[in-house]
Amino acid sequence: QLPLVESGGGLVQPGGSLRLSCAASGFTLETYAIGWFRQAPGKEREGVSCISSGSANTDYADSVKGRFTISKDKAKGTVTLQMNSLKPEDTAVYFCAAAINFGAFGLGPEVYDYWGQGTQVTVSS
Repeated sequence: QLPLVESGGGLVQPGGSLRLSCAASGFTLETYAIGWFRQAPGKEREGVSCISSGSANTDYADSVKGRFTISKDKAKGTVTLQMNSLKPEDTAVYFCAAAINFGAFGLGPEVYDYWGQGTQVTVSS
């Protein structure tokens, strides 16, 4: 098991920023492909961003391109999702997920093996 925990969610005004972090106690996420997903009430879970195990590749949903940035902190062994220019439609529970297969990568949930419990992001004035 990989005990993923998300943090950094909260309430922010439109146009504001939040930084989400994904960590696993006792593990470094550097060697895993990591994805960020979100799920709003009444909607399906959607892939937001992902980063490959070696950090060479990243991908973003069209809805967040140019606003969100995913990165790995090698020193901390964590993964960060920097979210700027937030919009009300970004409101959702955000989850991070990890893939154990070498070469795994993508925005589809089927790629990933371990999931965190999620953190709420609310964008509202």
